[in-house]
Amino acid sequence: MLHELRVENLLLIERAELRLGPGLNVLTGETGAGKTMLAHALDLLLGGKARSGIVRPGASEAYVEGVFDFPQRLREQLGERLPDDADELVLARRVWPDGRTRAYLNGRSATVADLRELGGELLAFYGQHEHRKLMLASAQLEIVDSFCGPQQRERRAQAAAAHAELRTLTRRAQELGAIGGARERELDLLEFELREIEEVDPSAAEQTELEREAARLRHLEGLRGAALAGAEAIMPDSGESGASALLAAAAGALDAMAGVDPELEPLIERYRALVLEADDLATELRGYEQGVEGEPGRLDEVEERLTALQRLERKHGGTIAAVLAHAEQCRARRDELTGAEAALEQTRAELAEARERLQAVAVELRAARAEAAPGLAEAVRARLAELAMAGATFEVALSEREEPTASGGDTVELLIAANPGVPAGPLRDVASGGETSRVMLALLGVANADVEDGAGLLVFDEIDAGIGGHTARAVGSQLRALAEGRQVLCITHLPQVAAHAQRHFRIEKDGTASTAVTTITDLRRDGVVGELVRMLGADETDRAARKHARELLKAA
Repeated sequence: MLHELRVENLLLIERAELRLGPGLNVLTGETGAGKTMLAHALDLLLGGKARSGIVRPGASEAYVEGVFDFPQRLREQLGERLPDDADELVLARRVWPDGRTRAYLNGRSATVADLRELGGELLAFYGQHEHRKLMLASAQLEIVDSFCGPQQRERRAQAAAAHAELRTLTRRAQELGAIGGARERELDLLEFELREIEEVDPSAAEQTELEREAARLRHLEGLRGAALAGAEAIMPDSGESGASALLAAAAGALDAMAGVDPELEPLIERYRALVLEADDLATELRGYEQGVEGEPGRLDEVEERLTALQRLERKHGGTIAAVLAHAEQCRARRDELTGAEAALEQTRAELAEARERLQAVAVELRAARAEAAPGLAEAVRARLAELAMAGATFEVALSEREEPTASGGDTVELLIAANPGVPAGPLRDVASGGETSRVMLALLGVANADVEDGAGLLVFDEIDAGIGGHTARAVGSQLRALAEGRQVLCITHLPQVAAHAQRHFRIEKDGTASTAVTTITDLRRDGVVGELVRMLGADETDRAARKHARELLKAA
């Protein structure tokens, strides 16, 4: 149930607050006073799109807020998004002049999708053109299934799940079938590429080592010459004095001064180490020069191996790591193709099972619909009789589809003849706007009889358009009956409908200011009479009209 609706700066409405009660709530007012703005406010709470220019001129933003009961069925759905002790749901929406909006759930930021999901659970909106949905076969099927009871919803869920699985398996079978068509050709290519990679057996560490070896082999002579030149400079084979001999000659002079000056001692030690290091370095350079060699043809082998690695790199990603990754992908795809035939057989078996499950639940759905259809038709005829269509014929025609869908294997056609003696025809072809509105109201009254099952609030925006007189009174009576055990908000122009309200609100527009302002008043007994007089088109002081208004209230 909606307890409070607050609206700020929504076009003509500067600030308004409705405190709705259980049962039938009506909202009336002159054309153009802003009743449709309240309908749009509710639509915003349902996650609807904000209309252009909806923010009141001069205002920085518009704001809509609805305070609802917290149905137990939504607590698990919301989980941790709300505190455990929350005892009400507050849906809100801000709208800025540039069209941006922001949604809120109990003061916390939410998405428009959140409002759409929760709003659909909390209220159902029926606009003045909503009866057109009755022309859709899917909507007619929903009505029949609603009349079948809660078990039908479970069957519909099973059918939807089986149909979704069927579609998934069908796509999978098609993919596997397509694989089979080019399987051998692709397998040949994969085997070729894998064989090429596996024969080379690439390794990033090996490539690094080979590059180092190739560089050494290409410069053998240069390496030998450099090592020999260094050794000769330190300790020549010819017996001439080299760096080592010169260092040794000077060492005697330094040793003679050892112990004389403490400051010289560290330098003498370093010099002695330098003499020893020079001798060792010369020896090692000669050893390196004599040891640097390459096997005949080894450079060709190394370069050939590097060329093979580089060829793989150019073909498969530019690095050895990419080559190895490509090999893994080839193996995985090869395994997939190798198992494609078995997978296709398995998928076909699962497809047959899913088709059988869908067919089985379609049979259950059809049986429930066939059993419920006569009762639904009879109940609707009874309601139509109360809505000044006593001679109307109403039938529910079921037919079987060639293939079951997510809703089962049936199509439904609602048939009606507004006058006796006329053969019934499809509702979309033979019913007038006023008749369709009454059929919708009758169907709602019958198919939504389970209050706990549907939304707590039903909103009707001028669905009584195109009717009047006794029919309007009958519509009001039906709305009052529909509101038993739930909450209904009806926006209407008809006094015969408004007289049935358990709570009556009047919306008025004051155009005397520079910017028109709309106000909403919660009417009491005398105020209700005065509003009914206005709706009857009479002056407030008209005694006959006031008497008529009281009679309407009394008759309701």
